[in-house]
Amino acid sequence: MKKTAILLGASGLTGSHVLQKLIADERYETIKLFSRSRIESLPQNKVQQFTGNLLELEQFKTDFIADEIYCCIGTTKSKTPDKVMYKRIDYGIPVAASKLAKANGINTFLVVSAMGANKKSSVFYNKTKGEMEQDVLALKIANTYIFRPSLIGGNREEKRTLEKIGLALFKIIQPLFIGALKKYKIVDAAIIAEAMIKTANTKKHTEAIITSDQINTIGNNN
Repeated sequence: MKKTAILLGASGLTGSHVLQKLIADERYETIKLFSRSRIESLPQNKVQQFTGNLLELEQFKTDFIADEIYCCIGTTKSKTPDKVMYKRIDYGIPVAASKLAKANGINTFLVVSAMGANKKSSVFYNKTKGEMEQDVLALKIANTYIFRPSLIGGNREEKRTLEKIGLALFKIIQPLFIGALKKYKIVDAAIIAEAMIKTANTKKHTEAIITSDQINTIGNNN
């Protein structure tokens, strides 16, 4: 039987790759997108779009029904300098989505977090991600997968000059990342997307935190 997937964050770098892979994947009959605005030029026979305020995700409860949820929501300090709003997005939306998953009997939840996520961290970004992970895991959804990528590579639509310079420098020293340092290698957004979909369709673990080096291994393993 073909499946239905829910995707949050389809307009972002990683989410856009997840979307295109799900569209091309014959195992999926329907992809439901929940976002602030519509994405044009998508196959209407396979993609359903629900638009509204994701900070009030509960409004979508009756339509929030699927076999799997892919949560690729995330913002940046430059986009969202206000810490209260930042937390409402990076913590609030994934946790709200996981609560809806639990309420609606969706037993597979995949979410992109970040390397360094730690609820006890003094770094706001890491602490926010850590608190999100903690509260998602606390719901005990049958198949919960948290992906912790290092720096994410790929072509972004928006200009991020300093980030591009940083990624370029990071790529130069990547050959030095061996052994325990593998987890710090850049992971391409397309590889994260591939790893998420493979994991959802393998379900070797009922609950797992997947590190950046593991993401690279899963996503590159044909």
